[in-house]
Amino acid sequence: MTMDSAHAPHTGQGGGPRAAEPAAGPASRTAVRRSVTAIHPPRGPKAERSRPAVRPQRVRRRDGTVPLMSADALAAVAAATATPALGLPLVAAAPVAVLAGALHAQAGLYRPRLAPSALFELPALAGRAVVLWCVTAAVVAAVDPRQALGWTPLAVAVCLQTVLGCAGRGLVHLLRRRAAVRRPASALVVGPRAGAGAVAGALYERREYGLHPVGLVETGPAGEDGPGSAVPLLVTHEDVRRAVIQNSVRHAVFTRPPEADERTASLVRLFHDHGCRLWLADPVGTAKITGMRLPHPADQLWGFAVQPLLPRPARPVERGIKRAVDATLALLALLAAAPVMALCALAVRIADGPGVIFRQERVGLYGRPFTLLKFRTLRADEHESATRWTVAGDVRMSRVGSFLRKSSLDELPQLWNVVRGDMSLVGPRPERPFFVAKFSSLHPGYEARHRMPVGITGLAQINGLRGDTSIEDRARFDNHYIDTWSLWQDVWILVRTAASFFRFRLGGS
Repeated sequence: MTMDSAHAPHTGQGGGPRAAEPAAGPASRTAVRRSVTAIHPPRGPKAERSRPAVRPQRVRRRDGTVPLMSADALAAVAAATATPALGLPLVAAAPVAVLAGALHAQAGLYRPRLAPSALFELPALAGRAVVLWCVTAAVVAAVDPRQALGWTPLAVAVCLQTVLGCAGRGLVHLLRRRAAVRRPASALVVGPRAGAGAVAGALYERREYGLHPVGLVETGPAGEDGPGSAVPLLVTHEDVRRAVIQNSVRHAVFTRPPEADERTASLVRLFHDHGCRLWLADPVGTAKITGMRLPHPADQLWGFAVQPLLPRPARPVERGIKRAVDATLALLALLAAAPVMALCALAVRIADGPGVIFRQERVGLYGRPFTLLKFRTLRADEHESATRWTVAGDVRMSRVGSFLRKSSLDELPQLWNVVRGDMSLVGPRPERPFFVAKFSSLHPGYEARHRMPVGITGLAQINGLRGDTSIEDRARFDNHYIDTWSLWQDVWILVRTAASFFRFRLGGS
């Protein structure tokens, strides 16, 4: 695979400089073919600055969901009002239309598809129509037994709704295909060159799918040029990000499951953060080989099985609960720890002089900077503290400062950051802008850590990734925490953190 390569530095993020600074030499890159009209390199010193992570955004997609729902509702209303011996009024037909939409949604008839066909959907439409009218007949019989529906009206209603629904959906699909041919959406194809090139070539030649490939992101071993070699070959995450922005890419077609490797998983996160719709094309049956279960029967892209990749929902209610719990627990912890913090402040004042609190800029949620608070453990100028990674063994550190750092008591003021909303109790550790820019260019997936509020402790920390440990390992743990996040996982991490703190206190180290 041709991509940026660099040795993974053993660096830490445990709330302050705790490990060795990584080598700052430029990474070597193998030359590849690119389209200069599609991708433009960064210019000027701004390229080295920290780039804020992209906030997940809603994107208006022309997927035909509203027209399909309208066609289904009209078919249900027409069947309810036009069937002889039934003739329900419009007021009574409205609940029938709503129930029809719910049944179709449960069957996946509104999910995005690249090659929709009304005839292919006919069995599902007929089956849901049978269920719909059986339920309607049961409700009518329960309300007024004298108006119980016979078999003939039910059969007529089922047939009428199925035919009208199929015809309406066929019209919607036809109009959508014509619009896609006239205005195809930009797309990137991701995967090993052999399979990704074949998929890109199919999209390039068959415009009825509505996707125009503007780049190929290779994630496997380099191979022979395939049908997709006419499109630009993107190597690094920065290449992909620029291509997404400059070409207004709204679709990404993967030829391997997201679990295939870390690079593929990090690209899934990148596209999702930019609001792209994700697809899984399966040129060689990878999903079957890996045993991955697909949520719906596979569609096809010129013979390739294709499925929409549905991202995990944002769960705003649980995120709101997380924020409320963070603020409440942090406020209670501040009150409980006030005597300890007063003693720490007094010790720092006596040992190191005035200036008890140390303030430093860190990068938080979606790349927003904030001021992190800590007890000062040594004197250092502002520029040095922003660009120097390690202070381990610094002669300017007093015994008080060393104890505060080893016990993590120097991080107690960060509880106020949690109360203010700058941080969370649990999340990826925040880092300085200088190192965020450096690590984002060296480690794919590092920037994706900023999808979640930064925290005082995290999954990486309870697994020993503090001090002189690998940034690549930390980023992997942090992204795993975000991808599998739950309120119970936060509680588990807090319990593990408290247990490790008390082990330190009892051990006297």
